[in-house]
Amino acid sequence: MEGNNNAPGPLTGSHPSAGRAAGKSDGVIELLVVDDSAVVRNVVSTVLSQEPDIHVTVAADPLIAMDKMKRIRPHVILLDLEMPRMSGIKFLRKIMAEDPIPVVICSALTLPGSSVALAAMDEGAVDVITKPSVGVRDFLYESSILLVDAVHSAAQARVRRREPSSLPLIPAKPKEALLSRPVPPPPSSRKGRVVVVGASTGGTEALYEFLKFMPPQAPGIVAVLHMPEIFTAAFAKRLDSLCEISVKEAADGDVVANGQALIAPGNRHTRLRQRGGDYVVEVVDGPLVSRHRPSVDVLFQTTAVAAGPNAVGVIMTGMGDDGARGMLEMKKAGAWNIAQDEASCVVFGMPKEAISRGAVDRVCPLQFLAQAVLENSQIASPLVKMNPR
Repeated sequence: MEGNNNAPGPLTGSHPSAGRAAGKSDGVIELLVVDDSAVVRNVVSTVLSQEPDIHVTVAADPLIAMDKMKRIRPHVILLDLEMPRMSGIKFLRKIMAEDPIPVVICSALTLPGSSVALAAMDEGAVDVITKPSVGVRDFLYESSILLVDAVHSAAQARVRRREPSSLPLIPAKPKEALLSRPVPPPPSSRKGRVVVVGASTGGTEALYEFLKFMPPQAPGIVAVLHMPEIFTAAFAKRLDSLCEISVKEAADGDVVANGQALIAPGNRHTRLRQRGGDYVVEVVDGPLVSRHRPSVDVLFQTTAVAAGPNAVGVIMTGMGDDGARGMLEMKKAGAWNIAQDEASCVVFGMPKEAISRGAVDRVCPLQFLAQAVLENSQIASPLVKMNPR
């Protein structure tokens, strides 16, 4: 049975142990690929079938997927957004409201697609990857690495039940007030603080929670998220509309300015350099570093050289160890580093690895990261009322 047009019932069986995926006791990740493109389903299945710990089931639309989920509850769902009979967004909302399961969005590399994918992140998706549009022979090795890592990362993610249409990225004040915010101060000098941030799975919401407390006098910020190209520009534009500070996608040669955050563009590395009396970013091509491009390690390692004790490092939610090596180099160069705590992370992998290597000076919950950074930079923030532990 492949579903029908009647109102769908519960996604999975009533008992939590129902289905083959219960408990993941055999260590195998049950992945459900929901996409109306037979090419995409075949490409993903071919790539992931080579992984011994991933079992792939496919569905051509959400109604078929819901029928299969009643028999086998997946650990991860790889979801297209534009499909017949039910949209991916509507399906995602149903999942997050009834039976939260980590969802990775598989989206087309287009500006309209990036906007819809960001809306899906608001609805609870944990990651976004670009949709393969060609056959397996042309599916690049690097793309397969990113696909496999996205599934493994999502399998570790902690997701929470959400009410339908709940949106975490809501402006703290009316749009009119945001439009009249002050112009950022002139670019910072090398003697001032520079803040560098790394995040992965769960990082879009985490970075917003960090930046929304930053006042216009905050030190310049450079952030790396593991997001595809195109999506970083849309994400930066969205943050710019929600935050007191200005936010933009980094471009080669941009000066790191007080009251501004630069988001590293997808599919390119971002490095920090000194130029005259300023810090500037270099946006460059290159191979994957720590299995990623952009890589947090690239930003952190170059920050250790460029800024030394004038730098503050922040590492947030995400799987793997990207950023741990670079953060340790920052600490050895005199930087002050802080990590998001386990309880507030979607995936604790990146902060945990940095902590275990002795690269972190302080650990605190997500909601207090901004205050801790501002205090270290001797900048008061009226937006954060409680002290981080």
